[in-house]
Amino acid sequence: MRLIIVRHGQPDYEHDCLTPIGHEQARDTAERLKDEGIEAIFSSPFGRARQTAAYTAEKLGLPVEILDFIHEISWGSADGSPIFADGHPWTIADEMVRRGDDLTAPDWQSHPLFQNNRVVKEAERVARETDAWLETLGCRREGRYYRCVSPGGNKRTIALFCHGGSSTAALARIFNLPFPYLCAALHKPFASVSVIRFGGRPNELSLPCFELLSDGRHVPYGQI
Repeated sequence: MRLIIVRHGQPDYEHDCLTPIGHEQARDTAERLKDEGIEAIFSSPFGRARQTAAYTAEKLGLPVEILDFIHEISWGSADGSPIFADGHPWTIADEMVRRGDDLTAPDWQSHPLFQNNRVVKEAERVARETDAWLETLGCRREGRYYRCVSPGGNKRTIALFCHGGSSTAALARIFNLPFPYLCAALHKPFASVSVIRFGGRPNELSLPCFELLSDGRHVPYGQI
């Protein structure tokens, strides 16, 4: 199976929709994706993701299925007490780098800058529900890898329109990487496209691989 993950176009966060530039980016993304062989389209319930997905859905004549779990993650103090950078995970990850802390530590949740931050439970929720969703598509997680459980194999191409934070949490789970590490290492431009390939042979256990990561070349220079 190929999973195409698309970040929404430039947003108007206040109104949870796309800006005029965001709509242009979404149209360009639909043109970029038209020949990818997409068979199903999924989207976050948030308006900016649904509006981005709508252009590709219209071009391909496909419905958009809503996945509530992939809505954008939240962050901030779990109990109202002050925390670094108001809990913003990307700022925290950058601060860890400046301090020389280990971004690859598997117990990142216990790091002082992440303690008492709602984003820990949010990332765990996305990880858990990503696995449950992938299993409905024929990719069942076993240990640290995924087994193709689709009879006859799985050669489908699926598109998922979502957000920078929730997609980072999902990718961290899929590739067994600490969430802060990807926050620091992977910056996804608006309307960028990433492609992940899962093993498609029946009963095959494999590690997914990247075909493409954060590609924004279809978006005019200056809009990224």
